[in-house]
Amino acid sequence: MAWNEPGKPGDKDPWGQRRKPGAGGPDIDRIVKDIQQKFAGLFGGLFGGGGRGGDSHASGFGFGLILVVALMIWLATGFYVVNQGERGVVLRFGKETQITDAGLRWHLPFPLESVEKVNVEKVSTIEIGYRSNPRTGGKSKVPKEALMLTEDENIIDIEFAVQYKIKDAAQYLFNVRDPETTIAQATESAVREVVGKSTLDFALTEGRDQVSRSSRELLQQILDRYNTGVHIVTVETQKAQPPDEVKPAFDDAVKAREDEQRLINEAEAYANDVIPRARGGAARLIQEAEGYKSSVIARADGDARRFSQIANEYVKAPAVTRERLYIETMEQVLSSTTTIFIDQKAGNNLIYLPLDKLVPMGEAAGAVPYVPPLTEADATAAGAARNGAASRGRTDLRSRGATP
Repeated sequence: MAWNEPGKPGDKDPWGQRRKPGAGGPDIDRIVKDIQQKFAGLFGGLFGGGGRGGDSHASGFGFGLILVVALMIWLATGFYVVNQGERGVVLRFGKETQITDAGLRWHLPFPLESVEKVNVEKVSTIEIGYRSNPRTGGKSKVPKEALMLTEDENIIDIEFAVQYKIKDAAQYLFNVRDPETTIAQATESAVREVVGKSTLDFALTEGRDQVSRSSRELLQQILDRYNTGVHIVTVETQKAQPPDEVKPAFDDAVKAREDEQRLINEAEAYANDVIPRARGGAARLIQEAEGYKSSVIARADGDARRFSQIANEYVKAPAVTRERLYIETMEQVLSSTTTIFIDQKAGNNLIYLPLDKLVPMGEAAGAVPYVPPLTEADATAAGAARNGAASRGRTDLRSRGATP
């Protein structure tokens, strides 16, 4: 039954209540007209429309003031602060418009523009082959990532830690959906390629640093090709060892290799100690031989020149030369003799001169030692000895081709 259908029996409403006499239904037109008049009064004062007196103008001014305040508040929401080390990426309807540096900035408020802040100075770490537990301080292995195959078809258990920074905020936000997962997968791929080109011994011993450097370079090339906006700071090898099942055998092999290297180092140290000393001794002997050679040659040359000069002087003055030769010879002979015996041909007396006793006594007394004067017989004997020495000198000169 309709709401206000007249002429029906009972004159009841839809809920079964009987209408009061003289009561009609709600006047919908009147209600709508009242609402229109109220809105006309509110907006009439602001936009110059007709209202119903002073109340309508006051209501319009209040609504305009509220609208201006709301607009200012909405515009104030566009201010934002970019901290030091961050970059702000301004998006207009989801599209990048600009990148702002640190400081107080402003953009068109929501929903026109929004800002994404990215920390470009923070160094983040991604773990490959293990996961650290900050609460307990320990770590758990991830065999799926850690076990890799080497060039010589051996399995190595290796763990890496990758440190990276953001160098391009826009690329980091929009070119890759999940940057950390992408970096982790790219790191695992790069490490597997580098380890696959290395032998097990090389990766476990002296090649660990080389594997880390090669992995970092290859990883950076991959991420640049993806335009991720990420800079790899370092790739550090946390642990490299054979699998647990064969670790004891590899430990024995490593110990043997270390013993071999230790023996080689000891042998090299001994060689470095002995060889220089042997070379120094050989050089010393060579220098001594060279010195002796030079000394003998110089002495022989000097003797030859001295003999030539004496021969020339003897030709000029034989008597004087003989006398000088005799004096020099006697000086050399007597300088190395401490006892002298003089035999006299004319008598049986034998003169004894104890020079070894006289010289110290004279030095102690500070005077020249006393030597008794020679007698005539002693002078005759000395002259005979001098004449014999001169004869022998002339004989030697003749035998050497000199003319007396």
